[in-house]
Amino acid sequence: MKDVPHLAHLGFPLAVVSEDGSATITKVAGSGGLITVDTCKEQLLYEIHRPDCYLTPDVVADFSHVRFSQCGPDEVRITGATGAPRTETLKVSVGYQDGFIGEGEISYAGPGAVNRGRLALDIVRERFAICHFNAQETRYDLIGVNALHGETRGQHSEPYEVRARVAARCATRAQAVTVGNEVETLYTNGPAGGGGVMKSVKEILAMDSTLIPRQCVQHHVTALENK
Repeated sequence: MKDVPHLAHLGFPLAVVSEDGSATITKVAGSGGLITVDTCKEQLLYEIHRPDCYLTPDVVADFSHVRFSQCGPDEVRITGATGAPRTETLKVSVGYQDGFIGEGEISYAGPGAVNRGRLALDIVRERFAICHFNAQETRYDLIGVNALHGETRGQHSEPYEVRARVAARCATRAQAVTVGNEVETLYTNGPAGGGGVMKSVKEILAMDSTLIPRQCVQHHVTALENK
């Protein structure tokens, strides 16, 4: 655990890069955040599969011999980074339409809130079966109980309030609308004390990545100046 100061005033770190390839990581004076050897190490390895072979458009970077040293308050010096020649291909990520997500939520509070929330989810499950609702993927969560880690075995006191959430990945918008509508009917056709229904439909923009020859990509730079 780190006590990071002034998170409401958080800014981006800065890298002062030298000609020899070393750099100093710092930040604007008075801004929030924390620049230490530990935070720099964590950021260096974030979402990196192979530190010795990290592909970028300009170089195949090698971070395996990087060294950090604290050289002042919120100042960390970095040395030891090397690289290999760039690849002959570039990565391209293409967005495409991939269906819809329908979602509905309702809250329960007070004694028996968890049991009423579970009953509400069971009712929606059965309603989907009755209506022959066939989604590509469906989730039934009790936010505050199992929405993040599923059904755990830990011993926890029952929360005073929960929020039942149903979400489904659907091929069409019409199917996705059904999800929120079924949750909304729990007002009158579900456990007592439900309230605060929210329903939504979101289009899914998926992403697919592939490689293309570098020579197929043309680029240009336009500099804009304020006069």
